[in-house]
Amino acid sequence: MQAPSFLINPLFRAFEWFDEGLQRSLKASGWAPVTRPESMVILHVLAGETRPADIARSLRLSRQAVHSTIGSLVEAGFFTLAPDPDDRRVKAVALTDKGKAMKHDADQIVARLAVELEKRIGKRQIDTLRSALSAEWGEPITLKIAP
Repeated sequence: MQAPSFLINPLFRAFEWFDEGLQRSLKASGWAPVTRPESMVILHVLAGETRPADIARSLRLSRQAVHSTIGSLVEAGFFTLAPDPDDRRVKAVALTDKGKAMKHDADQIVARLAVELEKRIGKRQIDTLRSALSAEWGEPITLKIAP
């Protein structure tokens, strides 16, 4: 059994498994491929973050990098940028009809990926995984390592 300190590795591999399956399936369904940064920005917007500065902070990227990524998604027709209803000085990201259509397809694909994963590793494992990942972990902590 691996030490708990290596938990981050399987978590990242699990994310990559879903993301790669999603990207391949979207492409097979006729959607143009999106980059990993675009995928990450899309996920944040779908989670309710609409301000580029908030997305940049969450992703730990520069505002310029996030604005560039959002710009490519606007250019591709997935997003629009409009004044934020809560603060007209700030722009907010919103899905276009094309973006909503891709989200619809992505939702179906992710649901089917979950069914496939359940077939591969079992319902009990999926239930345990969902429970553990959905638990309230609290705020991240800061640890100091003794020299």
